[in-house]
Parts: sequence; C-alpha cells; structure tokens
Amino acid sequence: MSIKLYYLHDPMCSWCWGYRPVWDVLQQNLPAAIKVEYVAGGLAPDSNISMPIAQQQMIQNHWRTIENKLGTTFNHAFWTENTPRRSTYNACRAAISAHKQAVQKPMIDAI
Repeated sequence: MSIKLYYLHDPMCSWCWGYRPVWDVLQQNLPAAIKVEYVAGGLAPDSNISMPIAQQQMIQNHWRTIENKLGTTFNHAFWTENTPRRSTYNACRAAISAHKQAVQKPMIDAI
C-alpha cells in the first residue's frame, strides 16, 4: 500500500527554503511506502510591479532571521542585482510545468 504525502510550498518562499535542509533529511528517512507529491502555490499574485522598498526591507529581514535561526543562507546580491517584484507565480508555474516533465525537484532546486 502506497501513502501519499503532499508537500505544499512556494519555490520562492523564504521559510520553505530555510527549512529545506530539514525537509531533505525527512525525505531521506521516509519509509518507501510514502510517496511525496509537491504542490506549488503562490504566496504573491502575478504582477510586474516593482516591490515597494519597505516590503523589500521586510523580506530581507526575514532572510536574516532565517539565516540566524536556521543557518540556511540566501543570495543577498539578489536585492541589488535585480528589480524585485512581489510575485511568485512564475516560479510556481515553472515547478508545475517541470512536474509534468518529471523534473520538478531539480527545477525547485534551481529556483
């Protein structure tokens, strides 16, 4: 009998990334009967509007909190090398499309 474990996530969620090492260990220790199914869902609606500075600062603070509490690192150059938007739908679409091609985990890792 196979059991399905649904992993609901957003590929660009800071906390999802922060807990990624824990998730990796959990997956390695799951019984073979448990199959993981990834379900991507967007944190932020589709938008081409630049993220407000206050929101950028808030998210950067989340990143620092996650690094301090969990040890997971982030690419802080993102904030100076890009024009951030408050939209995670493209990353979710990429994960969903990759799922249909049986390469979802590598896509999530790449994002």
